[in-house]
Order: sequence, then C-alpha cells, then structure tokens
Amino acid sequence: MVVNNATVASLNHHFWGPVTATLDWCEANYQFSSYIAEAANTFSNLFTIAVALWGSYQATQQSLPHRYLVGYAGFGLVGVGSFVFHATLLFEAQLGDELPMVYVASYCCAILFDTAPGFGWDNSPAALLATVVMSFNVVFTWSYYINRNPIYHQVVFASLLGVIGVRTVHLLREPGIAKKVPDSVKSTISRLFSAGAATFAFGFFVWNLDNIFCDKVTGWKHSIGWPVAFLLEGHAWWHIFTAIGTYLMLIGNTCDTLCIKDDYRNYAINPIHGIPCIQHVKQKKAQ
Repeated sequence: MVVNNATVASLNHHFWGPVTATLDWCEANYQFSSYIAEAANTFSNLFTIAVALWGSYQATQQSLPHRYLVGYAGFGLVGVGSFVFHATLLFEAQLGDELPMVYVASYCCAILFDTAPGFGWDNSPAALLATVVMSFNVVFTWSYYINRNPIYHQVVFASLLGVIGVRTVHLLREPGIAKKVPDSVKSTISRLFSAGAATFAFGFFVWNLDNIFCDKVTGWKHSIGWPVAFLLEGHAWWHIFTAIGTYLMLIGNTCDTLCIKDDYRNYAINPIHGIPCIQHVKQKKAQ
C-alpha cells in the first residue's frame, strides 16, 4: 500500500516519530506498543534471520567458498533491515530493507554468470562481474533515493529475479555447461529451485490478498481477536514464505554453480532435520 502525504500527515506520532516511509501495510500501526509499529510484520523477520543463520552455519561447516557465505549474510541483512523497517516505518529504515533486497539479488546474478572453473580471481570473470554489480547498485541506490517510488524498486527487484530464473534454466539446459552436471543432480537442483520459486510466488500472492482485501481481513481480525488474529497478517506470511523460497533457490543454485565450477562428485544435497543442505563430500571423506 503506497502512502500519500495526506495519509502520512494523519498518522499519530509515536516513539520513532511520524511515519516517513513511502509504504504502509494492512497491519494496524502501534497497536500493542509505542516502540513497534507493526508487531507481526516485525517479528516474522526473525524467521528470515534464523533461516539465513542456518544457511551460513552450514556453508561454514562444509567449508564452501566464501562467496556463498556472503550470499547468506546478505539474506540475513534483508531480514534485519525488514525488522527495523516494520518496527519504525521510517524511510531510512525502509531503505535498509529494500536496498539489500536488490543488492542480494544482483549478487546472486553475478554468481550465476561466473561459470569459469575455480573460485579465485585469476582467469575468471569474477572481477568484471563484481565491478558491474557494484556499479549497478551504486546507480540504483542513488536513483531510488532521488525517485522514492516503491514501484520503481519493485520493478527492479522483480527484473533481477527474472534474470536469476532465466539464467538458472540456461545453466541447467545449455549443453556446454550442463554436461558438467549429471541428469540426476540437475533434476534435484531443478526441483529445489522450482519449489523455492513457487513458494516465493505464493508469498507474493498472499501479500497481495492482504492489500486487496485489507478492510475485510481487518474486520475478521477484530472478530477473532488476538493473538489468533496474527495468523491473518498476510505481509508477515510473505516474510515466512519468501524466506523458505529464497533458501530453497539458494540451495539449488549453490549446488549448480559448485558442480559447474568444481567436480560435481565433491558435493551432494542431503536433508538435515528435514532441511535440504549441501554437503562437501570430498571434505567428509577426508575426515
């Protein structure tokens, strides 16, 4: 829901001051605390942060290249930024939520376009890709700060996700690259990425239902009462579904790029507590 100036002016002042964000959501503001603008939308980000920490822990345990740990760190940063944004509804905090979304998506694009063997900087497009991504993010940051239209951010972010999807399909199908990965592994990667993308899209669907039917849903919340009514906060569910979807897509693409840049026999996807994780098989054998 885009906030116009009249809406912002009508909102009450609270601990963080007046709402300055260009977005607000269906959840009532400062309903339970003068310190937390949106309770469900704020604390649902703890799930995102937990998923990112789990991915970071597994990447460290399996001694995966640092580029993947950086990806999980960026994933966690999105959760932290979103937590602060929904707690304060300040424009500066909104940037802390939205900008990392673009940074992480563009970083993932760079990872997918680096298919040269090895994980160093020599004889690799890594340096060029890093320069392109950094330049893109600087320009986007400046342009978004000047043009504070959330639709602009959403279009850029969706476009980056589209690039990730198309590039993923290309890596799995392009003969010169895909032949490095056996069909059984590609099938697992495709299944994980597809499940992640579908979960992400479902979260977006729920979020939009929340926007479109906000008045009706708000009536249901008051009829049911809290804390059960927290289950009707669609944007909070968006956080949860996108966290799950992002993790599954990251696992799929991490395995794909590891197999392309290294020997596929060194890596496997196995569940830990029911959660798909990448195992460094070569490292396990050495132990």
